[in-house]
Amino acid sequence: MMGQAADTPTTASRRIALLVLIVVSVFNYLDRTVISILQVPIKRDLSLSDAQLGALTGLTFALFYSTLGVPIARLADRYSRRIVIAGSLLLWSAMTAVSGFAGSFAMLVFFRIGVALGEAGSIPASHSMIADYYPPERRATALGIWGLALPIGVMLGYLSGGWLAQAIDWRAALWIIGGIGVVLAPIVLMMLREPVRGRYDAGPAPDAMPWRDGLALMARRPSLLLLFAGGALNNVVLSVALNWNAPFYTRLHGMALGDVATALSLMTGLGGAIGIFLGGWLTDRIGADKPHLRPVLTGIALIAVTPAALVQLLSPSTTVSLIACAVTVMLLFFYYAPIIAMTQTLVPASMRAFTSSILLLSVNLIGLGLGPWLTGVLSDVIGMGDQSLRYAMAAMSFVGIFAGSCFLLAARYYKKDLAK
Repeated sequence: MMGQAADTPTTASRRIALLVLIVVSVFNYLDRTVISILQVPIKRDLSLSDAQLGALTGLTFALFYSTLGVPIARLADRYSRRIVIAGSLLLWSAMTAVSGFAGSFAMLVFFRIGVALGEAGSIPASHSMIADYYPPERRATALGIWGLALPIGVMLGYLSGGWLAQAIDWRAALWIIGGIGVVLAPIVLMMLREPVRGRYDAGPAPDAMPWRDGLALMARRPSLLLLFAGGALNNVVLSVALNWNAPFYTRLHGMALGDVATALSLMTGLGGAIGIFLGGWLTDRIGADKPHLRPVLTGIALIAVTPAALVQLLSPSTTVSLIACAVTVMLLFFYYAPIIAMTQTLVPASMRAFTSSILLLSVNLIGLGLGPWLTGVLSDVIGMGDQSLRYAMAAMSFVGIFAGSCFLLAARYYKKDLAK
C-alpha cells in the first residue's frame, strides 16, 4: 500500500516521494507569496499603511507559523509524517481561499493566521522524510532539489496572483489558488509513502527525544546555534525582498502590476532556483572531504548579498535593477539547502523534525516576522513618499553582512560538533 513504510527505498520510490514533497512545498510558497504581489490592490481597497502591510505579510504570519511549527513537528517525530503533510496542505489551502472574503484588515489577518497554522506543519515533516530517504552524502543535493519548490512557488505566486488580480480581482486570485490546493491534498495522502525513521543512522531508530533534552542537545552544539542565528538574519533580508519587491517596482519604477508579476517571477524564480541548487550541490561536492567548508561557502555568499542588493535598490535603471535583483535573490537562496542539511546532520533522527521546527522558529520569527514589518515602519518614519521604501529596503540589506559572519563563525565549531 502507498501509505505503508518504505522499508527499502528504490530509486523510483525516492524520486516519487521527492516529487510529491516538491509539489506540496510549491503550494506552500505559492500561497505564502501571493499575498505579497496582491499588496498593491489590497492596500488600495482596504486603505492600509505600509506598516500594516508589513505586519500582514510578515509579523502576524511569522508569529503563528513559527511558534505552532514546534508542537506540530513533535507530532511528526512521533506519528505519520505523510498525514501531517497532507492535513497541513488542506488547512492552509482552505484558509487561503476564504481570505478572498476578507472585508477588513482584521479579517485578513485572521485568515492569514489560519494559513500560518496550516503551513507550520509541512516543512519540518518534509525535512525529516527526505533525511530518511537519502543518505548523508546525498542529503544536501536532495534538499537542494526539493528546495527548488521555493523559487517555483514564489514564481507561480507572483505570476498567478498578479495576472489574476489584473484580469479579475485580488479576491478571485485567492479563491482559485486556495481551491486548487484543497483538491490536491487527498492526492498527496494517497501517493506519499512513509520511510523508515532513522534509516541511515547507526543502530536502531530511537524513540522521540523529550523536547527539553532536545533543546539541551542543541545548546551544546555551538555551530548549530550559529547556523540558526545566520539563517534568521539572512531571512530578514530575504523576507524584505520577497515581500517588498513588488511594491518597490510599482512605486519606484512605475511598472504595471502584470509586468511586475512577470519580471519578478523570472528574476526570483530563476535566481532562486540557481542559488538553491548551487548551494546544495557545491556544499556537497566541496564539503565532502572538508565539512567545515560547507558553512564557509554559505557565509561568503551571504556577505555578498549586501552590495548586490544596494545596486538593485539604488540604481535608477529598471533593467540594471532587475538584473541585480536576480543576483541578490540567487545569493540569498544559496543558504537554503546547506543549512537544512547541516542542521539535520548535527542531530539524531529522533529529533530531526523538531530541529527543523526550531530552525524555522528562529528563521521566521526573526526574519519573516521582523524584516517586512520593520521595513514598513521605517518607510513610514522616513516620510519621503515613495522614496522612503527605497531607503528602508537599502538599510535592511546590511543585515546580510551579519548573517554571513555567523556562518563563517559556525565553521570553527562544525567539524567538532559533527564528530559528537
